[in-house]
Amino acid sequence: MGNKLTSLRQQSLRALDFLNFFLADIQGGVGPFLVVFLTASLHWSPARVGLVMTTAGIVGVLAQTPAGAIIDRTRQKRMLVAVAALLLAMCSVAIVLFPTFPVILCSQAFTAIVGAFFGPTIAAISLGLVGRKNLDKQIGRNHSISSVGNVVAALLAGLIGDFIGRAYIFYFVAIMSIAVIVSVLRIRDRDINYIVARGGDDGTKEQPQRSAGAAFSSVLPQAQISNVKALLQDRRVFIFALCAVLFHFANASMLPLVGEVLSKKGSNPSLYMSACIIVAQLVIIPLGIWIGRRASVSKRKPLYSIAFIALPIRGLLYTLNDNPYFLVSVQLLDGVGAGTFGIMQLLVIADLTKGTGRFNVTQGAIGTAVGIGASLSNLVAGYVAKYAGYDAAFLSMAAIALSALVFFWFAMPETKVGRDWQIGEQQA
Repeated sequence: MGNKLTSLRQQSLRALDFLNFFLADIQGGVGPFLVVFLTASLHWSPARVGLVMTTAGIVGVLAQTPAGAIIDRTRQKRMLVAVAALLLAMCSVAIVLFPTFPVILCSQAFTAIVGAFFGPTIAAISLGLVGRKNLDKQIGRNHSISSVGNVVAALLAGLIGDFIGRAYIFYFVAIMSIAVIVSVLRIRDRDINYIVARGGDDGTKEQPQRSAGAAFSSVLPQAQISNVKALLQDRRVFIFALCAVLFHFANASMLPLVGEVLSKKGSNPSLYMSACIIVAQLVIIPLGIWIGRRASVSKRKPLYSIAFIALPIRGLLYTLNDNPYFLVSVQLLDGVGAGTFGIMQLLVIADLTKGTGRFNVTQGAIGTAVGIGASLSNLVAGYVAKYAGYDAAFLSMAAIALSALVFFWFAMPETKVGRDWQIGEQQA
C-alpha cells in the first residue's frame, strides 16, 4: 500500500514537472514576441508599444495582491491554473483575429489579470506537495524545467514567426494552454497539503495531510487567515518590495528594447528574439539546479546579490554594439540576473511568511511591486528611446540597476537566519 501511495505522489510530482514545462510557453502570454509583432507587422511606434505594455502592467499590479489572497483562501488551486490558461488562450487568439489597438490593449490587460494567478499558484502547489523542508530544491527544479520549456517554446515560436507567419505564434500559445490544463489536472488534489501551501506551518514539522474530500473550513483553523494589514506592517516585506520595484524597473524594458532594435535592423527579428530568449534560458537550466542546492546550505543574501550585480553590467553592454549576434550574447546575463531573482524571490517570501498563512498574498504583494517596476520601466524606456535613442534608454536602465544593487546590499536584511542556515551548513 505504501509503495502505491508513493507511486501516486510521484505521479503528481511528474505532472508538476510537465506543468512547469508547458506553462513556460504561456506564462507571459506572447511575451517579447508581441513587441516584434507590433513593431514589425503592425508598424507601431515605440511610444505606442510602451503604452500597451504599461497599461497591461498597471492592470497586473492591481490584480497581484487580490490574486494572492484568493489563492491563500481556496483549495481550488488546480482549477485556478486551468481557467487562467483557457482565458489566456482566448486573449491570444483575439490579437490575431482583431489586430486593432483597442482589442490588443484589452487583451493584454486581461492577460495580465489571469497571469497574476500563474506564478503564485504554482509556488503554492509546489510548497503543498513537497513541504517547506524540500522547497529549495523543488523551486530550483521548477525554474530549470521552466527554462527548458522556454527554450523549446522560443525556438518553435521563432521558427513559426519567420517561416509561417508572426500571427501563428499566438495560435501556438493557445495550443500550449491546452497542455497546461491537462498537466495541472493530473496533479492529485489529495497530494497537496493546503495548510503548508499557504505558509500556515511554522517549519518545525509537517502538518497532517488532508484528504481531497475534507471540507475547506476544516483546514482554516490550523493556519492564520491572510491579513493584508499585517502584511503591510512587516518592515522586511516592505524593504523587499522596494528591492523588487527597483530591480524590475531596470530589467523589464531591456528585452523589449532589444526586440525593437532587432526589428529596426530588419532581418529575421523573430528568429533573433528567439535566440535572445534561448540563451538566457540555457543559463537558467543549470543555474536553477545549482541555486536550489546551494540555497539549502547557505544564507539568502549572497546568492541573491548575483542578480543585482548582473543587471547593470547587462544594461551597459547593450550600448557597446547593435550587432544582432552581440545583443544575443549579452542575454546570457539576463539568465543570470532574472533567473537568480526569480528563484530566490520565492525562497525569501517563504522565509518571511513562515507560520503566518500569508505565503500567497505576500507573493501577490511582491508581484504588485514587480508590476510597478515593470510598468515604470516600459513607460520610461519607451519615451527615452523615442526622444533620446536606444543607447540612452539602456544607460538609464543600467543606472537604475546600480541603485537597486546599492539599496539591496545595505537595506535588505538576511531572511534565513540563525539555526535555519547553520543546520544547512552542517549538513553540507
